[in-house]
Amino acid sequence: MATERYNPRDAEPRWQRVWEERGVYTTDNDDPREKYYVLEMFPYPSGRIHMGHVRNYAMGDVVARYKRARGYSVLHPMGWDAFGMPAENAAMERHVHPAAWTYQNIASMRAQLKVMGLSLDWSREFATCDVAYYQQQQHLFLDFLEKGLVYRKQSKVNWDPVDHTVLANEQVIDGRGWRSGALVEQRELTQWFFKITDFSQDLLDALDTLTEWPEKVRLMQKNWIGRSEGLSIRWPLVESPKDCNDTEIEVYTTRADTLFGASFVAIAADHPLAKALSAGNGEIDAFCEECRRAGTSLAALETAEKKGIDTGLKVRHPLDPSWELPVYIANFVLMDYGSGAIFACPSGDQRDLDFARKYGLPVVPVIMPKDGDAATFAIGDTAYTGDGVMINSRFLDGLSTEEAFERVASQLEGTMLDGRPQAERKVNFRLRDWGISRQRYWGCPIPVIHCDACGVVPVPKEDLPVKLPDDVTFDKPGNPLDRHPTWRHVACPQCGADARRETDTMDTFVDSSWYFMRFTAPWEAQPTNPVAANRWMPVDQYIGGIEHAILHLLYSRFFTRAMSVAGHADIAEPFRGLFTQGMVVHETYRRAGENGRDWVSPAEVRIDEVDGVRRAVLIETGEPIEIGSIEKMSKSKKNVVDPDDIIASYGADTARFFVLSDSPPDRDVIWSEAGVEGAHRLVQRIWRLISEAAQALAAAKPVPARDGTGLAVSQAAHRILKAVEADYDRLNFNKAIARLYELVNTLAGPLTELAKTSDDAAMAGALRDAVEILIHLFAPIMPHLAEQCWVEIGGTTLIAESAWPRYDDALVVENTVTLPVQINGKKRGDLTIARDADQSAVERAALELEAVRTALDGRVPKKVIVVAQRIVNVVV
Repeated sequence: MATERYNPRDAEPRWQRVWEERGVYTTDNDDPREKYYVLEMFPYPSGRIHMGHVRNYAMGDVVARYKRARGYSVLHPMGWDAFGMPAENAAMERHVHPAAWTYQNIASMRAQLKVMGLSLDWSREFATCDVAYYQQQQHLFLDFLEKGLVYRKQSKVNWDPVDHTVLANEQVIDGRGWRSGALVEQRELTQWFFKITDFSQDLLDALDTLTEWPEKVRLMQKNWIGRSEGLSIRWPLVESPKDCNDTEIEVYTTRADTLFGASFVAIAADHPLAKALSAGNGEIDAFCEECRRAGTSLAALETAEKKGIDTGLKVRHPLDPSWELPVYIANFVLMDYGSGAIFACPSGDQRDLDFARKYGLPVVPVIMPKDGDAATFAIGDTAYTGDGVMINSRFLDGLSTEEAFERVASQLEGTMLDGRPQAERKVNFRLRDWGISRQRYWGCPIPVIHCDACGVVPVPKEDLPVKLPDDVTFDKPGNPLDRHPTWRHVACPQCGADARRETDTMDTFVDSSWYFMRFTAPWEAQPTNPVAANRWMPVDQYIGGIEHAILHLLYSRFFTRAMSVAGHADIAEPFRGLFTQGMVVHETYRRAGENGRDWVSPAEVRIDEVDGVRRAVLIETGEPIEIGSIEKMSKSKKNVVDPDDIIASYGADTARFFVLSDSPPDRDVIWSEAGVEGAHRLVQRIWRLISEAAQALAAAKPVPARDGTGLAVSQAAHRILKAVEADYDRLNFNKAIARLYELVNTLAGPLTELAKTSDDAAMAGALRDAVEILIHLFAPIMPHLAEQCWVEIGGTTLIAESAWPRYDDALVVENTVTLPVQINGKKRGDLTIARDADQSAVERAALELEAVRTALDGRVPKKVIVVAQRIVNVVV
């Protein structure tokens, strides 16, 4: 019979109201069932969600709904990463307070997310700019301070001259600020630091336990922590500079095997020796100042031109005191890494080679390939960085690099210089302590007070929170807290004298480094309820972008350890499982022109296909439009699709279905109107098939068929149920969706017949069972459609509260097996036969295959070897 089309505009808000009224997704911390914590990285409240959000949160929602149906007590919360510079920039541009701008954006994005039908526990919602949240963050800061995990020191920092704030090295991209794009400068400032280096080895070792993380993420973290085993070698100065007591330069190296290829020693511009030389030499002082203005990130240093200045100093080679090498100050050596000094072997390091060629310094090859010729092996414009054997290295010649390192290490460890060994073995880490001070208003205030008499005094916990003042202005660059007339002035908690509040606020990465812990009990008057934290943590499935593979994840791992030290939880790692999803990408469109930057949005374009050629025209004028490359959706190139438009046109279920169906979830998904329309057609098809047969399905009891006409239906449904379970467990959403298509196709004919006549009770029972399975399978992806279909076939409970179906083992066992058939070891064909066929039946069937008979050409086999359920080999 005819049925009305499925109307998502009616069904989706109606079911969302039902879920909310019944509190279906509110989680009880006292629920005795096994827990499952699924969390997507919480969003920054920019004001609008984008299709990347839709994909990210749809993935997490599928996991949450699936695990809930499997009987777990599921925690699936939502919050907002709400502090940061964009709010201050908005305050300056729009003349609004950062809080007003932020909370308005939160309200807009919350409404958009709710329209998606996500199974979130909104009762636990918070924003990191909520006073209640950052009060507990200040509590944690004070606890870390008590435990020796926080300290203050003067250090060289990356200064963003536009945002007027300090940036971490990782926030400097190609020498520019990650948000402003301004060229970064270096300044000396007194900063607050978290001692993440206290956990360097543990953070490294524990990566081996994170077996449910992508290997590429673990490798990125391993490289960032950067453990190395090497030698700290003392290089005696031939002559100390005037007014300087230094008599040597200490160099840490992992390549002591290349010492005989040493060409020069280089020190950082902030090395104590460089500072001493700067005092009496204007040229050196000017060069060091130039180095300080450059970026400090390793990426910036790798791409920058290598520059140096000869100090006039020389050092003696540690293996040959008669060999003197020049000392340079170089822009690619950082005081923060190693000892702030290197020895350069240009033949084995491209950076050193470029420097040596530029300044006319020696290049001596000391390692060649094992099959090389020492007499002819030379270095051109490319350093040799491979393994091999030592050459031009005196007593090391012929040794492998590992053997040479050990020989050098042993000799220098036994060589005394001024009563101490000339070298000692050391373990070094690339990881540096986390500078958290930021010179801005819209962040968590650092809870300390500066007193002239008492020094730095922590704010007493009973005086928390240190609240941001509301009456600030953004009419001038810089931190409004520095110029506030009253906020910064306070009495010292120890002596009562006039004192000053700390005006730096915390790096926003602090806010996101423990929010997952706060979700376990966000109503507590302490940072956590340790019982709740220990119950829910670690997060079982964390989902977010690969761009957070280093900073956010590493800082979160540190915070978990620090919170355990401070007694707020007792867990080792914050995230058991990690999934990094791909982006949503789209074609770009633009008008033809000289600059090629007149971008046009997809909504303004119509795509026509003529003779297999796609052409784009501007809808309004018919003007031809150039179809550009497929790129990440971005406002700058206008290739953004508004989720609101898609949901208004097709419904949330269609949007969710499409972003999960088109490609593996860890890869980019290409947005296309045709793809969305295809997803919507499936929604309508499912609805039509089920609703037209609904009367007969509602009257039938779900009984899988064991034989007869319904057997194929039941076998398909239970086989696909088992397969989709595995797909959901592995987050293979696109594979699960492909199986849903398969099941819909299998059921389409029988359901159409059932709608016409319901005389076959066995088939009706099999179809009722199969349709129930189908609805459960797509419910995590398309929850609104699932509820509507469930009601249509007579369901009396919510599908959102229903248990996951169980497949019947007897129905998922394949009754046939396909065996390769060989003749004298060469495959000639495949034999499909009953799984329980005996050996003689397999032999007869194999010899009757047309391909085997042709190959035998009348010859009689000597024997037929049957390896049960694996292979048949005919020997002639």
